[in-house]
Amino acid sequence: MNQSDFVGASPEKVLKSVFGYDSFRLLQKDIISHVLSGRDTLAVMPTGGGKSLCYQIPALIFDGLTVVVSPLISLMQDQVATLNAAGVSAVFLNSTVDWEDYVDSMNAIRRGETKIVYVSPEGLATARIRDLLHDERVTVKCITIDEAHCVSEWGHDFRPDYLEISSIMKQFPSAVCLALTATATKQVREDIVRNLGLENPEVLVSSFDRANIYLNVVPKQNGLAQIVDCIRRHWGESGIIYCFSRKQVDTLTEQLEKLGYSVLNYHAGLSDEERADHQTKFIRDEVQIMVATLAFGMGIDKPNVRFVIHHEIPKSLEQYYQEIGRAGRDGLASEALLLYSAGDIHKIRYFFDEAVDREKSEQLLQGMIGYATSRTCRRKTLLGYFGEKYNPGEASREAGSCCDVCDLGEIPQVDMTVPVQKLLSCIIRTNSRYGASYVIDVLLGSRQKRILENHHNELSTYGIGCELDRDQWFELVNALLDEEYLTKTEDYNVLQITNKGSAALRNRETVRLSLSFARTAGDAPAAGNASRDGLAASAAFMPKNRAASGANGGMMFPKPVSKKSRGKKQLSAAYTVQMANALTQDGSGQSAENAALIDALKKWRRKEAAEENVPPYIIFGDKTLYELVALKPRTHEDLLMVTGIGERKAERYGEAILRVMCDS
Repeated sequence: MNQSDFVGASPEKVLKSVFGYDSFRLLQKDIISHVLSGRDTLAVMPTGGGKSLCYQIPALIFDGLTVVVSPLISLMQDQVATLNAAGVSAVFLNSTVDWEDYVDSMNAIRRGETKIVYVSPEGLATARIRDLLHDERVTVKCITIDEAHCVSEWGHDFRPDYLEISSIMKQFPSAVCLALTATATKQVREDIVRNLGLENPEVLVSSFDRANIYLNVVPKQNGLAQIVDCIRRHWGESGIIYCFSRKQVDTLTEQLEKLGYSVLNYHAGLSDEERADHQTKFIRDEVQIMVATLAFGMGIDKPNVRFVIHHEIPKSLEQYYQEIGRAGRDGLASEALLLYSAGDIHKIRYFFDEAVDREKSEQLLQGMIGYATSRTCRRKTLLGYFGEKYNPGEASREAGSCCDVCDLGEIPQVDMTVPVQKLLSCIIRTNSRYGASYVIDVLLGSRQKRILENHHNELSTYGIGCELDRDQWFELVNALLDEEYLTKTEDYNVLQITNKGSAALRNRETVRLSLSFARTAGDAPAAGNASRDGLAASAAFMPKNRAASGANGGMMFPKPVSKKSRGKKQLSAAYTVQMANALTQDGSGQSAENAALIDALKKWRRKEAAEENVPPYIIFGDKTLYELVALKPRTHEDLLMVTGIGERKAERYGEAILRVMCDS
């Protein structure tokens, strides 16, 4: 079918015929209905929730042009390649386009042949683009603002250029506006509506829950070893590792490369050509792992990222949510690992002096710290931050355990009276002038220079806290902060005892707390072996993964991976389960045979993608390949029953797919 045949068609027809999907999900249908009716709309949907279809389907139904404002060239390129593969005429106009191609694209828009044009906010403001859109032959029907949170100073990625969009939109009063974002608190949503000048908009907020992403937070002990452990869980799969600084990016990249991993770096210190080359190789599965600063990832449409690791804590939950959303966009099992260290927080606060609003920055950071130190379900904490109550649905139940806290089960309350008394007493004896790290060092009997100079090695609390290790003391501090026995100053995180804490110490009250390291308390030695303070010996409070740890915290480095074997697939456990489910839907149970078919389809996809000079997922996503194996289509009509295969793709690739299915 020609794209002009869809003008005035139903959204359902376009969804199936062009994009190969049988039904809408989340709020897609409601959003599309509002756009088609001419109602300005703000839609908040999670990454991977199908935001693009919310303007692409109306664009085909409208008899006119849809303008999409996007902040990143990579996103424009991905979207245009995907649309062109589906038979939709779309172009992007930016500085990477040769002038001859640029003119051809503008002429195609004037002739009415192009349905969607992607521009940057800076490009939208140029006289060339404005003149094009005001051409009498061009009718602008819809203006879509992607990554709309960039217009809000409360957003984690504020961009001043976005503030100029509203003045351009006013020049097209008959065009409907659609603002899209994956991360927006109530305050950010209000900013978007006001700063874009949306008129009586419909505001639709989908669930923020990404049930397929396992949320995992662990204390940073040996960052490299912990990262390698995560990579091993997702052997052969794509992943992104975020670091705070360029130096850390380069160091970690070099370390992983020496261990034999397929890895590249990405940060502002590289040339434009280097960044573009590294990003392209990652998108096209030519490299497995990207180690990057925050400059990498927004708008990347790569659906098969299986893990996202944060080497340091992000500045806000909005930023964290946006970045972990780059994992599992195809809905398959993925992991978000955060390595948490209280010391990393100081790195972030160091730059608060440069922030426009220091108080706002601190407030955003506190939300992130609260998530990282939470002893309740992390998904519940994360969704609660965005104003959503967590109600595990069918998708969540199918996905299994949702986070590290839930994986371990309910955390028991244990009597921590004696350690709490030691901690509070040490704070008092150091005159309430120090942060947790210093107080803990005193309790552990550290000989560091500052402690000796302050004569704190002469205090009665010096060295009396050896029943807990450093990480356990930090967890205890966080628990006391949560229970309001302690507070800390904003500027330097100095620990101070609250009235509640003073009363507990003065009255020798029993203090019971939920602590993850107390899970093995049931394995504690007999009472006769308890310490003189009445606390079970430290081994009883040692996390299971550290009870028999070696120099690397119990984590072993894998053997270096040879270049020859780097591409070999060894799927993670959760990923393998999902694949196995897909492969056995036909009841054959021939898993080895089906796995060989998957490999054959992926090999064909890589070859086809290389010939077309596009990423493999532009041809088909992993989910489509798994469904091909599960359904085993034999005819052209059978192919149209597979998710992600519309009429154009069935016509274009159908014969080749059926040949692979038959030969394998």
